[in-house]
Amino acid sequence: MADIQKLVTMLNELDDQLVNCMRCGMCQAVCPVFTETGREADVARGKISLLDGLAHEILKDPKGVKDKLDRCLLCGTCQANCPSGVHVLDIFLKARAILTGYFGLSPAKRAIFRQLLTRPELFNKLTSFGSKFQGLFAKPVNDVLGTSCARFQAPVIADRHFPRLADKAFHKVAPAMDQPAGSSGIRVAFFPGCMVDKVYPKVGQAVLKVLAHHGVGVFMPHGQACCGIPALSSGDRDSFEKMVGTNAELFANADFDYIITPCATCSATLKDIWPTMVDDEGLKARIAPVSAKVLDISEFLVDVLGVTALEGASGKKVTYHDPCHLRNSLHVTAQPRTVIKATGNASFVELPNAATCCGCGGSFSLQHYDISKKIGDLKAKSVEDSGAETLATSCPACMMQISDRLSQRGHSVPVKHVVEVYADSLG
Repeated sequence: MADIQKLVTMLNELDDQLVNCMRCGMCQAVCPVFTETGREADVARGKISLLDGLAHEILKDPKGVKDKLDRCLLCGTCQANCPSGVHVLDIFLKARAILTGYFGLSPAKRAIFRQLLTRPELFNKLTSFGSKFQGLFAKPVNDVLGTSCARFQAPVIADRHFPRLADKAFHKVAPAMDQPAGSSGIRVAFFPGCMVDKVYPKVGQAVLKVLAHHGVGVFMPHGQACCGIPALSSGDRDSFEKMVGTNAELFANADFDYIITPCATCSATLKDIWPTMVDDEGLKARIAPVSAKVLDISEFLVDVLGVTALEGASGKKVTYHDPCHLRNSLHVTAQPRTVIKATGNASFVELPNAATCCGCGGSFSLQHYDISKKIGDLKAKSVEDSGAETLATSCPACMMQISDRLSQRGHSVPVKHVVEVYADSLG
């Protein structure tokens, strides 16, 4: 249990934010979980009502409080559509931190966050080891989507179709880089993120190819840690700050114009969550200039390098899914579409309900896979209805979730990152 005085302070901070909610219920119309369950406790208004007097609720029904708070994708759709401007994500993240401070972490999460994710070298070694033996536990099911399934029943994996760990992680394919600014006069720091590094190294390679094509120098230090959002989403602020601190050591004193990432979740975490959820004032001051320079790769290509759509482009039909963190937190929607249209060999078609959540939500899909599947199936059906031959998106987690649902529905529409589609057009 955390220090009681710290818990009291956190509860008071939470109370100050709760008063802004008018209980209007607008969040019901946009919440993907509520759409599936119809339960008031699953929508932001219901959770905020629960949090009003959290100290009493914890004592009365601790497990019930935790279960209700965990049934949230943290997609931010409610926050993006709130007429009162309530910072819902901040409230839920702080509430989860309070509950974790009160109950502590489960042994599994304690091992993952405090012994693995906070130690990048160990994390890299274990995933590298796992990639060599994963064939014993997983078998391919869809070559086009690159999905596999478990060879035998596994509680965490269930019936998922999932991408395997890369045979060679991105940090091994592309070691540390420290290039000067190129012909563009721009030098960027590159933050690939865990999913790109461990599962989708081709996305990282596509980013480097695109940056080289545009004459952009790259600073990519060795030893980058996770952005910290998995730990923070589970209420472990201590591990979160350790990961932020590790990355601050690498980036805070480096010279670059922008910090680029191809992961929507990492982008939102570095830009919005680091400055608001870090408690340590010294660390907060060090990361402030880093957070201010964060851009999604599509945002960088369009808004900084001036990549534009080509008129009369034709080719394979490509559609686009808006990741929640990119759309709701960073308001980046037009730029990825522009990047697709800039390829010259793709015919862009708009995806029906492109802005709706795919149902992943990180650990949400592990804890509530039944709901996650239903939300994901709606997205997969939209892809099928679009008639597209390729689905592009800007988040590796969305790639994994949508691939799972398409694969299980018997469809073989390739799922790629936007930057992969663009890099392929460069030859």
